[in-house]
Amino acid sequence: MKKKCLECSTEIAGRIDKKFCSDYCRNAYNNKVNKDSKNLIRNINNRLRKNYRVLDSFALKDGKTNTTRTRLLDKGFDFDFITNLYTTKKGTTYFFVYDLGYLPLDNDYYMIVKRE
Repeated sequence: MKKKCLECSTEIAGRIDKKFCSDYCRNAYNNKVNKDSKNLIRNINNRLRKNYRVLDSFALKDGKTNTTRTRLLDKGFDFDFITNLYTTKKGTTYFFVYDLGYLPLDNDYYMIVKRE
């Protein structure tokens, strides 16, 4: 009994446990199978990169600066996408996107910081 390629259904010659006729078919098949999860991951990574670029666009003096929520939103910042949280001993919580973070202050102000 001849085996058929899982992608293009052509007959496979070679090893008994072979599933694909070529690397092209193997890649095409796996890309189809993993498409949904890869799109989700790609979209999340794009949002994280965008947030990082927005935070990085502010000039930092001594590793920090202040800005408003409106400025962040105008540049396209999405507060739902962060990579980690850091809580100080005093209980203050910093929100980080990789090594750049922000601390919510009073009156919709935010302090942007860079982790050393």
